[in-house]
Amino acid sequence: MSFNWPKTVASVVAVSSTILMSASTIAAPSPYDARELFAPLSLPTSVSAYRNGAGKPGELYWQNKVDYNLQARIDIDTQQLHGEEVITYTNNSPDQLEQLWLQLDQNMYQKDSRASIASEWHRSQFTDGYQIASVEVLYRGKTYPAEILIDDTRMRVSLPQPLAAKGGKLQLKISYSYQIPGTWGGRTAVTPTQNSKIFEMAQFYPRMAVYDDQHGWHNNPYVGSEFYLEYGTIDYTVTVPDNYYVVGSGELINPKAVLSKTEQQRLAKAKESDKTVYIRTAADAQAAVAKGSNGTRDWHFRMEHTRDVAFAASPDFIIDAARINLPDGKHSLAMSAYPPEAAGSNKWDRSTEYVKGSIEHFSQWYPYPWPAAVNLGGHGAGMEYPGIVFDGMNDKDDKLFWITAHELGHTWFPMIVGSDERRHAFMDEGFNTFIDVYASDAFNNGEFAPKRDGEYAPKGGNPVDEILPLLADAEAPSLMQPAEAVAEKYRHSVSYFKGALGLILLREQILGPDRFDPAFKAYIKTWAYKHPTPSDFFRFMESAAGEDLTWWWRGWYLNNWQLDMAVTGINAVDTKRIKGTEIHFASQQKLVMPATLRLQFKDGTSEDMRLPIEVWMNHNAPSIVLPLTKPLQSVTLDPEHKLPDANRANNTFTVK
Repeated sequence: MSFNWPKTVASVVAVSSTILMSASTIAAPSPYDARELFAPLSLPTSVSAYRNGAGKPGELYWQNKVDYNLQARIDIDTQQLHGEEVITYTNNSPDQLEQLWLQLDQNMYQKDSRASIASEWHRSQFTDGYQIASVEVLYRGKTYPAEILIDDTRMRVSLPQPLAAKGGKLQLKISYSYQIPGTWGGRTAVTPTQNSKIFEMAQFYPRMAVYDDQHGWHNNPYVGSEFYLEYGTIDYTVTVPDNYYVVGSGELINPKAVLSKTEQQRLAKAKESDKTVYIRTAADAQAAVAKGSNGTRDWHFRMEHTRDVAFAASPDFIIDAARINLPDGKHSLAMSAYPPEAAGSNKWDRSTEYVKGSIEHFSQWYPYPWPAAVNLGGHGAGMEYPGIVFDGMNDKDDKLFWITAHELGHTWFPMIVGSDERRHAFMDEGFNTFIDVYASDAFNNGEFAPKRDGEYAPKGGNPVDEILPLLADAEAPSLMQPAEAVAEKYRHSVSYFKGALGLILLREQILGPDRFDPAFKAYIKTWAYKHPTPSDFFRFMESAAGEDLTWWWRGWYLNNWQLDMAVTGINAVDTKRIKGTEIHFASQQKLVMPATLRLQFKDGTSEDMRLPIEVWMNHNAPSIVLPLTKPLQSVTLDPEHKLPDANRANNTFTVK
């Protein structure tokens, strides 16, 4: 979508004293109450020394740090993963910690897990979840067997002595294994291909829960939604059969040990090429499958400033790549991995082109931070992880571009800006869908524009009208409803579509790009690798963009209020105080917005002006007086149909 700031009406001095039309009356009482919409607003998170009134980290803001060293081995015959991890945990909080909490996401696949019982996505296949062989605590030079409690998808580690505040550090050493689900596992799965199988490995290690200034430990059971994780460095090694190829988050540390000389040469060429270069062809994949394995090979990766890693392994991969051009002359690598049956000129042959184009566009908001970005064609869960995304091998055409761009867009929300997506889905899916819209407009001169999501926006029609049923639904949750408490019926329409449309309206109709864009970029930079709340975002945008947006947060985010503004009359006024043409307005719903007002004159000319939000602040049925030199034929609110107005029939008033 694009934005054109309308021109303001010319100021003129003469006015006709003839009455054009008296203001009409509203048949039914209006629910609009200016005192309610513009009342002072107490945001959910208070200002403190940790988070200040400008929406920035305060002088005492703190955040704990988690570094991981992971060793993972896949047994392809039994389809099990065996892991050893060492977690280095740094407690930067002002609190000493008597216990630590970890997330055991694989336990969601247990038959009696809360996720299995409560989820709307019912499953009939299960695993035994994590099998924890041992947990040890390494603290102040001593090693202690850990006292643990496993409850559903959480593990509590009781410490032998409290971990000191403000920099206390310890290590946890955990030995574990688990059965890898089939494709019914969704985000982590073993996916069959025509010639072999793909191991799609996410949530493959116990991960530390977040401890922050908002809720202490974030240790709610995992029910299969999203994540909230701490940042650090993750060093991981994956052991697989020697005919397997591994793609994963971060930088491949040992390419000479795992790639052939030909593959190394092709990879070096790809790093210098704006066109896709094949590192591993369909013939190479076929030969690897036919060869079988004679042993194992270790693939070593490392990723900094990350909250997570994931990887995929298969002998049946085509691998291609190209250079990503970033701001300030920097570069990264776009890479795709997919089985031969996914290849095709309108299919995965173009994946790397999509990765490159999307990331180059998104980097205008904040530069892509990692050495590579991988698009995996596998089961098709449509799921994002830092540096790698899991998409569908059968995707093609516009769907493949849209899913690629969307999942990669999550790099910025919530991989860089680390909001709590388990509580605040709109800061994850909504923000990401917002930047998607413009990425579709930009890619290849709008080849796949406008972005549409089949679940809530069928082709055709005006996108702003597609939100109207949701706004009219008395049972629809607000954007502030915790993500896991939003029914599947509303998940897309609320978190994705309404969340994105809220930012589009803020950018294009309320602030304008000249104020919105610098503020939004500054927000990303300020909160990169940190944990903002919705209140931080609200305060930041107000402060940085220079606008009191209390009414917008209240109506669109904290509530699910509708918009229905009307022009109710036109008349001439000529008094000692004022002289001109008076235009009357009313609202049939609780929310109002600034809008373009088109003045159509009887001589066939027209002019546009801006009706600011201040018009609505002091009166429930406001009016304005304009010094016009010629008679009006009609007045129309929002003539270009940019606002989600519930009833456009009352947007125009025509003089009879």
